[in-house]
Amino acid sequence: MIIIAGAGSGKTRVLTYRIAYLIECGVPPYQILALTFTNKAANEMKSRIAKLVGERGHQVWMGTFHSIFARILRKEAEHLGYTNSFTIYDSDDSLSAVKKILDRLNISAQQYNPNAIRSRISAAKNNLVSPKEFEELSRDIFDEKTSLVYREYTKRLKQSNAMDFDDLLIKPIELFERKPEILERYQNRFTFSLVDEFQDTNRAQYRVTKLLGDKRRNVCVVGDDAQSIYSFRGADIRNILDFERDYPDCQTFRLEQNYRSTKSILHAADQLIRYNEDRLKKNLWTQNPQGEAVTVLQCADEKDEGAQILQAIQEELPKRKLDLKNVAILYRTNSQSRALEDVLRRNTIPYTIVGGTRFYERKEIKDILAYLRLLTNPSDEESLLRVINFPTRGIGDTSVEHLQLFAHKANLGLFHCLAQVELILELTDRAQKSLIQFRQLIEKYQSLRSKMSFSELTRSLVDELGILRMYKEEGTDDSRNRWENVQELLSAILEFSAVREEATLESFLEEVSLVSDIDRWEDEKNSVTLMTLHASKGLEFPLVFVAGLEEGLLPFYSSQIDKLDLEEERRLFYVGITRAEQKLYLTHTKLRYRFGDVSYPSESRFLSEIGKEFVEVRLSRGAVKNPESAFDRYEKTVSRFGRAKTPAREDSYLSDAAPDYESESQVELELRKGALVRHELFGRGKIINVSGSRGEKKAVVDFDEYGIKNLILKFANLKPA
Repeated sequence: MIIIAGAGSGKTRVLTYRIAYLIECGVPPYQILALTFTNKAANEMKSRIAKLVGERGHQVWMGTFHSIFARILRKEAEHLGYTNSFTIYDSDDSLSAVKKILDRLNISAQQYNPNAIRSRISAAKNNLVSPKEFEELSRDIFDEKTSLVYREYTKRLKQSNAMDFDDLLIKPIELFERKPEILERYQNRFTFSLVDEFQDTNRAQYRVTKLLGDKRRNVCVVGDDAQSIYSFRGADIRNILDFERDYPDCQTFRLEQNYRSTKSILHAADQLIRYNEDRLKKNLWTQNPQGEAVTVLQCADEKDEGAQILQAIQEELPKRKLDLKNVAILYRTNSQSRALEDVLRRNTIPYTIVGGTRFYERKEIKDILAYLRLLTNPSDEESLLRVINFPTRGIGDTSVEHLQLFAHKANLGLFHCLAQVELILELTDRAQKSLIQFRQLIEKYQSLRSKMSFSELTRSLVDELGILRMYKEEGTDDSRNRWENVQELLSAILEFSAVREEATLESFLEEVSLVSDIDRWEDEKNSVTLMTLHASKGLEFPLVFVAGLEEGLLPFYSSQIDKLDLEEERRLFYVGITRAEQKLYLTHTKLRYRFGDVSYPSESRFLSEIGKEFVEVRLSRGAVKNPESAFDRYEKTVSRFGRAKTPAREDSYLSDAAPDYESESQVELELRKGALVRHELFGRGKIINVSGSRGEKKAVVDFDEYGIKNLILKFANLKPA
C-alpha cells in the first residue's frame, strides 16, 4: 500500500490509526515495525497510539531507521564480526578518522578536502557501493584518492569495533543477505511494516525495507513526492515515484484534504508545485477559511529585511493573539541567520536557532562521552585518542605517535598496547607511567560498571578526572558555560536512568549518538524559531516567514542550475510555504552582502510561479524611497578600506564552501568572466566572476568535476582551456 499524503493532510493520524486498528484486530504490537525519520515523530506517534489502545501501543517496534536497525545489530553483531558493544560514530568521529587516514596515507588535506571525501564515502554507502566497486567506478584523481581512504576507513571502523551512521543501514542488508535464516526470523517477527516520509528514503533504506517485507508483503508506505528535499543526503525520489512499478499489486490512496493552512497559503503552494514535471498527481484542497493573502515584502537589504520581519511580528502577534513560539523564520542557508539574529537581539526578542552547535557535539560533552564509550568498547580508537591526554596528564603528541607506531607493527589495538608500554623504548619514563595510569583508570571504571548505576559511575568518573573543578577554577565565561554543560549532561544521564526501566550505558550512548536537531528542539519555549527550510519539514507554525526569495539563494545555485536541482529547490520552497497555518510572509532584498562582496539579486522565479491571486506585495520605505542607500553605504566602506568599488551582480552567488587557496605561483593572466580555463588539480572550468585588482585579483570558477572554487589568481596557475 502507498499513501500519497499531501502537506498537512493528516498522515500522522492515518499512520497511528492504522497501527491501532491492526492491534485491535489482534496483531501483536511487537510484530508491527514502524520506521520514521526523527525520534520526535516516533515519540509523537507512540503517545497517540497509547491513547488509542493503551499500554500495548508501547510494544510496537517504532523508531528511526537508524535506531531500529542499531537495535537489531546489537543483537546480531557477532554474525558480522562485531561485539554487541560496538560504538556508533557521529559525523565528527567519521571526519576525524578520515583526517587521520589522509595523514597516514600522505594525502594532502589541503588538496583533498576531508569533508568532501567523507561525503563521497557516505554517498557510496547509501547507494550500496562497496570500496572495491567504488575503486572500479573511479573516474578521476579525486575518486582514486577517495577510494584509498574508503578502503582504509572501512578497515579502521572494523578494527575499532565501530559503525558510522551509514553502516546502521547497510550492515543489516549485509547481515540479511549473508544469513538468510536471520532474515527469515525477522520477516516472521515483523508481519506488518510501515514507513513514514517514504520520499526521503535512500537506496539502502529502500532495500532493507523490501527485504523485511518481501515474505508477507504487508508493507505500507506514506509520503509526499512534493516534499522530497534530501537528495544531498542520498534520498532518492525514485523510491516513491516507482513504488507502484516495483509493487504492481499495491493499492494507492491519496490524502488530498489539507487541515493545516488557509486557502490562500495552499493556493500558493499548489500553483508553485505544478511547475515540477516529476511528480505524482494530486489536487490539494481545504475547508479552512480563505485567510489573508500571502504577503511579499520587498526590502532594501538584509538589514532592512530583518527590520521588516520584526515589524510584521510586532503587528501580527497581538492581532492574532499569538505567542513568540508560534513564529518561525525560515531561510535557505545558515549564514542568513546573522542579520536576522542581530535585529531580534537588539530588540530583546528571544529566539532559538535550530541547527546550531548541538549539545552532544560540544567539546566538553564529547570528551566525557568518549570516556564512557571507552568503558563499553575499549577498541574505539577515536575515543581513546580524544581523551588519552584530557585532562592533561603528560602524554604528548610524540608519545601518542610512538604508541600508534608500536600498535601498527604489532597489529594490535591501541588500548591493548597500553598493557605493553614498557616495551616501547622510545617512550620516556614519565610518558610510560602516565599511559599506565590512564589504562588503570579505564579498567577501574570498567570493573565498577557491575557495582553501581551508570549515572553514579559517570558522576564518580567526572569527579575523579577533576573536570568540573578544572572548568570552575578557569573562571572565564566560556569555562562557566562548559561547567554548566557538564552538569546538564550529568542531569540528562540521571533522568535517562530514572525513566528507563532497563537503562544501560550502551543504550544511553546509542540514544545520544542518534539525536537530531529537531529532537532537541524545545517547542514549548516561548521564543521565535529560526531554522533552515530543510530543518522545518514536519513542523507547523501559525505565522511563518521565508526569507531570501532571490535567484541564486532560493533557488540556490552558483552559475547555473539543472532541471533536477531546480525541481528539488522548488520542493524545498513548497515545504516552507506549507509550514504556515494562518499567515505567510515571503521576503527578498534589492541588495545583499555575501562572501565579503555585494550583489543586486533579482527576485526568485518562484515568486512569479505562486501566481498573483491571493498575494499582496509590499515595498519597504527603504526599498522605495532610496533603493541605492544600502549601496551608498557599501561604497563608503570599500572606499575607506581601499577596495575595488565595482559591485558583483546577481550571478555572484557562490556555494557555502570555504575558499580554496592554491600554493603555486604564476604570472597573473588576463582572465575575464566567461573564459574557459584549466587547473592542474580541478581540470576544466568556466570563470563566472572576477573581482579585486592587481595582486589581490580573485576568480570564481565553476569546474566540470569539482564545482565552485574561489581562487586567488596569482596562486591558482590557471591556463586557458
